[in-house]
Amino acid sequence: MTDIEAGTHALPRHSRRLLTGYFAGLGIVMAVWGARIPAVQTTAEVNTAGLALVLLSAALGMVAGLQAGGRLARPARLPVLLTGGAIGLGGGLAALGFCDSLESLLVVAFVFGAAHGVLDVAANASAVRCQDAHGRPIMAGLHASYSLGALAGAALAAATTSTSHTVLFAAVGVTAATAAGAATRPTRCIAAPGLQREPRRHTEGPDEHGRLSRSRVWLLGLLAAVTLLGEGAAADWAAVHLHDLGATAATGAAAYAAYSAAMAGRLVGDRLTARYGAPAVVRTGAALGALGLATGLAASTIASALLGWAAFGLGLSVTIPSLITAAGIGGPRAVATVAVTGYVGLLAGPALIGALASATTLPHALLLPAFLAATVAALAPKTLETPAP
Repeated sequence: MTDIEAGTHALPRHSRRLLTGYFAGLGIVMAVWGARIPAVQTTAEVNTAGLALVLLSAALGMVAGLQAGGRLARPARLPVLLTGGAIGLGGGLAALGFCDSLESLLVVAFVFGAAHGVLDVAANASAVRCQDAHGRPIMAGLHASYSLGALAGAALAAATTSTSHTVLFAAVGVTAATAAGAATRPTRCIAAPGLQREPRRHTEGPDEHGRLSRSRVWLLGLLAAVTLLGEGAAADWAAVHLHDLGATAATGAAAYAAYSAAMAGRLVGDRLTARYGAPAVVRTGAALGALGLATGLAASTIASALLGWAAFGLGLSVTIPSLITAAGIGGPRAVATVAVTGYVGLLAGPALIGALASATTLPHALLLPAFLAATVAALAPKTLETPAP
């Protein structure tokens, strides 16, 4: 094997390691933010309605970032999007720690959300290229690194409850931004020709370019939005939910840790999907998530709530990787469209839950993601089935 051939074969492995770091870092940052939201709320002296506005601002920023990232999601630009998004996300988290008013939170949350959107599109588009270069499923494994990162971030937040959230946000944010900056040069391999995906034709409903039909792409995006609404609910409201039940700050942070630990079910997601097929795995998981969360909310105890969030995370763990993989047939543009549509639910959903909680109660509002998980169980099998040749 020549040096050039050896380098080409090493590209997928090197790219996978880099992407694992990006996904894990994203999970850490988002978990630290989500677990310490009650402290941010207290410092800025905002009520539930005010917090909902902050989350909505982050949602709008993320939509803007997703749209920008989707338009720019071409192989040659992916390294810049990855590095820039990660630096912006880390800097945004650090800045959030210094916000002491609703107005400042609204502005910084928008920037934080925009960076999140750009990084997410770049990471998922890169993951599709990397998976195609490997020639076997690795998407669930890459998303598992996000879940493990979120678990680590939630555990860090729980272990540092005696430390000011300002210090924690600054430490994690600066570390993430510095790591992304240091990886600028290695990240260029993501755009290497050796990771160029081979076009694949879809056998049912393709457009004139042989890609996924527009209706299938939007349906995948809708299911992604429904699923990520639940993920956003766990990130932004799980700790608040436990706090309202009388849990300590450490136990409240453990709610998202339980959810994130269960999301590590993605570690076996590739094997389960290969054996049983994505439709069956997603259907069974979504049904489990819906039942688990609804039961945890109905019981209204700290223990049942923790178990409910864990069941919810386990049930939805393989859904997003399966949807992204299905969208990958249509190329980076389709992946970006599904990500853009899906992540509207991630941040707009929690704001919607906040509004519902203001009108009713938080437990009643959290029944929404449970109901939507049941909807995923009903619709995903038909959407994810492999068309007959």
